[in-house]
This record gives sequence, structure tokens and C-alpha cells, in this order.
Amino acid sequence: MRKYSDKKNAQLKNYYEDRFYHAPVTKKLSTEGSAFENDHQILSQKFELKNSFIELDFWVIEINKDDNIAILSKLKSLGYEAFNDASAIDFVAQKQGFEVYYQLLNMEKNLRVRVKTFVGLKERLQSVMSVFKGANWCEREIYDMFGIFIINHPNLKRLLMPDDWYGHPFLKSYPLHGDEFAKWYEIDKIFGKEYREVVGEENRDPGFVDEKDTLNFSRIYHEVGKGEAPRENKYLQEYQEESGVPFVKKVKRTQVKILDKRR
Repeated sequence: MRKYSDKKNAQLKNYYEDRFYHAPVTKKLSTEGSAFENDHQILSQKFELKNSFIELDFWVIEINKDDNIAILSKLKSLGYEAFNDASAIDFVAQKQGFEVYYQLLNMEKNLRVRVKTFVGLKERLQSVMSVFKGANWCEREIYDMFGIFIINHPNLKRLLMPDDWYGHPFLKSYPLHGDEFAKWYEIDKIFGKEYREVVGEENRDPGFVDEKDTLNFSRIYHEVGKGEAPRENKYLQEYQEESGVPFVKKVKRTQVKILDKRR
């Protein structure tokens, strides 16, 4: 069927889509006869590969989640030594789980591989930091944004959101109702709506600064200790820890010298 394109008032629609149009599907090619053929044969002899094909010059393989460490270790020994990325896709509504992928690069042969696996709801995934230390923050982001628990990770805590944040923002079920809803979201979830007047609404203005709030913000040259009354008179504060680096002396503003060249 020829693509149907109705241009009437299209410029007035923010999300104009033709319901008869389907985006073209990228071609999936066999690894036979490709630069990945030998690596595919070595991997398939030892592990169960659910699928293996070439898509947009990437070698894509689908594996069982319990084989992720062993397969990534084998790929590393085959020359895919650069860890590029790891993330997940929410398929909870369709498949009751997540698709997690890792992307590796063979810098000597300029070959890329994407390793995909499926993690069901309430299932856990092994950390691959024992193979690639670069997976540290990627795995923390997967936990933070999707709620997928990564076992044996040395420091599995939120990476982007505050430690006390409720929910995981990359889930398709995460509420997107705007600031009016968001300013009460955490209060309602954690304490209950009856605590709205006690706690107060969340500040949603990223540029807001309360210069008299000595608990969360300090005015430069007007610094005070935590919780102390604001200081109105300006003074020059000398910055140096008493137990700091031993060869760095206290810096005095009156003794500053600007070097115009190296020794």
C-alpha cells in the first residue's frame, strides 16, 4: 500500500502521525560470511544463543540472563575489550519484564557487538563489573531508572535521583502529569496526603535560590555555620582545612601571586 500523507493542518499538530504508515524495519542479516562468523561459531559451541544476526553493522546476540558474565568474558577474550554502554528497555506491559543490553567494541578490528538478555519482573541480574569495571555507573543507572536489582554490585545505589526518591523514572508506568502533580507526588507516596500541610509542596523551580536559607545554601562572603542566623556584613573567608594536604599552607588572599610562566 502506498504511503498515505494527509497534509491538512499538519503544521498545527504537535504529534502528527499517519496511522496507515509503518516505519521500515531494519534488515537483519546472517553472520555467515561476515567478519563476525568466526566469533559466532566459537560462542555458539559453548553457549546457548537464542538469536544471532547483524543489524546496522552491529552483531546482535540474545542470551540467557544467567550467562551474561561468562559470555561477556568470552567476548572480551575474542578482542571485544572496550565496554561502551549498558541500559534497559521497559517491556513490562508486553512481556512482564525488561530487555537489558550491553555494547562492546573490538578496537583492533573495528567490530561492535550488542548482547541482549531478558530480565523478568522481580528477577535479578548479575553484575558484570568483574569483567568490565566500566559497567559500574551503567548498572547503577539501570537500577536507578528501571528498578532492576543488580546483584554483586559493590555500590548499588541511585546514580541520578536522590537516595530517598520514590519510583523509577524510566518506567513507562511512571507518572507524567506535569509539575502540579509532581510537586505532591513524593509527599503523597511516602507520607500520605494528610501530610501536605506539614511538609509543604516540593519546589519545582530549578533556578530558585533562597539566600537566607542557611541549611541548604550559603551566600559567598556571608557564610555561616549550619542553622546559624544569616550574616549581613561581608567578610573574606580563608579556605583551608586544618587537616588538609601537609605541603599546602593556608592561603591568604593578600599573599596571592599569579604566575606568568612555568619554572
